[in-house]
Amino acid sequence: MRSIWTVTSADEWPDPGGPCIFAAWAAGPLVKFGVVVFPGTWSDRDCGWVIDQVLGAELQYLWHKDADLKGCDCVILPGGFAYGDYLRTGAIARFAPVMEKIADFADRGGLVWGICNGFQVLCEAGLLPGALIRNSSLEFRCQWTNLVVERTDLPYTSQCGEREVIRVPISHGEGNYFADPATLSRLEQRGQVVFRYCDAGGRVTNSANPNGSMHNIAGIVNARGNVLGMMPHPERCAEVELGGTDGLKLFRSVAESAMKVLVS
Repeated sequence: MRSIWTVTSADEWPDPGGPCIFAAWAAGPLVKFGVVVFPGTWSDRDCGWVIDQVLGAELQYLWHKDADLKGCDCVILPGGFAYGDYLRTGAIARFAPVMEKIADFADRGGLVWGICNGFQVLCEAGLLPGALIRNSSLEFRCQWTNLVVERTDLPYTSQCGEREVIRVPISHGEGNYFADPATLSRLEQRGQVVFRYCDAGGRVTNSANPNGSMHNIAGIVNARGNVLGMMPHPERCAEVELGGTDGLKLFRSVAESAMKVLVS
């Protein structure tokens, strides 16, 4: 059985610009990430690379027809065009056999992370409120964005600073977050907004909003805090060679949070 390097503080993580896989190891269980693969998914390998080659955690790909989650500690629904985005983004993927198991896993407190198309699937499946509709520009947007982190007490953001601004790229045509006024009010009152589009100084402005999302919302969690959906792609900014490493903070946060559960 493989084991993972034991981390006690953010300062102990290796330099993301250094060797891909951790060279220092200590006895202990290895956090296991599951990456779901639907027909049409294409960010699964990007997420897998970060998990396996950069983070050094255990990777398990989960086919959309799988009837179990194979012992994963965190399940990622990656970006892409699941089932070709026919009918509506995520509308068909929500009925995949694996989604029933993911819903049960989330109900038990398991970590479920939807990125881009994965966020759309989670909303269609009812695991997160609201919907992702066409960008206000009616154009596909592929660009770097700034996000202000509004929650750092979550398994996904524990490595981030309070109201830290992180730089993460987007790549979507339907990333415009929409919800009715009552739902938006509940999200705000309960602190379920995790990321908002902002400028480099952390100011949440209309000009910093790349897709027209209500309240500049880029990512939200469920009330329990174990299901996260976000439109930006952290897996695309986890190595220096890709132009930034802020996304790695989120993967490290999950690894550390899951490790605490495994060793407790």
